[in-house]
Amino acid sequence: MVTVLFKYCKQVINHGVSDNLIDDSMSIFKEFFNLPAEDKASLYSTDLNKSCRLYTSNFTYETEEVHFWSDILRHPCHPLQDQVQIWPEKPTRYREIVGAYSSIKMGIGQWLGVEPLPHAFVVNIGYQLQIISNGKLRGAEHRVMTNPREARTTSATFINPSPDCVIHPAEALVNSSNPPLYKAFKYVDFFGTYTAATGDPETVLNPHKLQA
Repeated sequence: MVTVLFKYCKQVINHGVSDNLIDDSMSIFKEFFNLPAEDKASLYSTDLNKSCRLYTSNFTYETEEVHFWSDILRHPCHPLQDQVQIWPEKPTRYREIVGAYSSIKMGIGQWLGVEPLPHAFVVNIGYQLQIISNGKLRGAEHRVMTNPREARTTSATFINPSPDCVIHPAEALVNSSNPPLYKAFKYVDFFGTYTAATGDPETVLNPHKLQA
C-alpha cells in the first residue's frame, strides 16, 4: 500500500480494492442518482435518524446560501448482512456491487486544490482522531467544489464510533508535560454539536476542550 500525503489528507493507492470494483461502484452510484424521481421518492427524508435516506444540500440547509447544490444518499454498511436490506432496491445491482465494495473497503489561509489520483482513496483525518491524539493530528478542514461543466459523483465512507462510545485523549499520549486538551465525552453528544456547527471547526471543538 502506498500513501500520498497532502497535509492531513491522504490518497491511498495499492489498497487491494480492484480497479474494476471501484469503477463498477462509481457507475452504480451514478446510475442511482440518474434514476427517475419516482424511483427515489421513498428514500427522500429530512429525518436525521433514518438509517437510509436521500437528501439534498447538507445538514445546514436553513443557513446555507445555495440550496439544491447536491444530492446525497446516506446509509450504514456494517454489519453488512443486517444493513443491506435497507439499501435501495434500484438499480438492481446496487446491493450486489456496493455490498462487495463495502466489504472490502472498510497553504496557510488558502484552500489548496488536490488533484485526485485514479483509483486512489482520499482519507481525511476527522475530529475524533484529533481528540484521541490530543491535538497531534488535525481534523482535515476540507470542501468539495462543483463546476458548470460536468456532474461530480463521490462515494464517501465514514468510520464513526458507536453513539455511546466515550472519546478522550489516549492515555499513552498524556503526561505532565502533555496534559489532556479535551474532555471525555460520548460520541452522540459530539455529533449533536457537529451538526449544529455549520462546519466551523472552533464551534465544533470548543465545547469539548479543557480550559487552559
